[in-house]
Amino acid sequence: MNDSLPSVGLGTMGLDAPSGAETIATALDVGYRHLDTAQIYHNEHVVGAGIAASPVARDDLFLATKVWADSLAPDAVLTSTQASLARLGVDAVDLLYVHRPIESYDAAETLPAFDALVDAGKVHNVGVSNFTVDQLDEARESLQTPLFAHQTEYHPLFQRSQLVEHAREHDYTLVAYSPLAGGQVFDVPELQDVAAKHDTTEAAVSIAWLCGMDNVVVIPKASSEAHLRANFEAKELELDDEDVAAIEAIDEEVELYPE
Repeated sequence: MNDSLPSVGLGTMGLDAPSGAETIATALDVGYRHLDTAQIYHNEHVVGAGIAASPVARDDLFLATKVWADSLAPDAVLTSTQASLARLGVDAVDLLYVHRPIESYDAAETLPAFDALVDAGKVHNVGVSNFTVDQLDEARESLQTPLFAHQTEYHPLFQRSQLVEHAREHDYTLVAYSPLAGGQVFDVPELQDVAAKHDTTEAAVSIAWLCGMDNVVVIPKASSEAHLRANFEAKELELDDEDVAAIEAIDEEVELYPE
């Protein structure tokens, strides 16, 4: 099992059969080693098929999934995770998230079930997703296992500096989903200017900006080999202080996935 998070992983929401498995295999061929899925995506079997079709060894991958809000009671955490493992075709996942702290979520009851999965060797690390700072603190107090990651929407149009500061203070990773704001980054003048300066794309600028932050990794979605490769290589782009300041000063807020 791999216990480190690569700076650029693959978000798999929307990757369906039959082409989704081919996309996963292509991503692994490009160099991706962090795959992120979820029960609610209804494609864990597709991700599993892509992994099985690739020559990349399981031990070289960081595989994450998430327990949906209707399965966060203790018994349901255990049974639904076992079902996820079966769909993925693996004995354990590297990271298991609470997808959202809603519906059947109760920190004092839900999180000990995640600890139990770690103790049983079914899960290597525990994460949460779409949490507030207060909910993060409550989770850290309720877990015996150290909090490994917090996944949240993060892009130039939805900046979450308080969450990054919390991740750094408590030594866990913030995993940024939708780093391209659903394609809206291409229409942001500040990003257009930085992209033109570096002869690159607004997408690459957004990914590089996030990868340049301590304790932050990104999981952009893509399906074509060209976009998979471009997103993966964007981490190599080096932005200067002026670029970062321009992005941080963007005065617009767009949240794609509110509760």
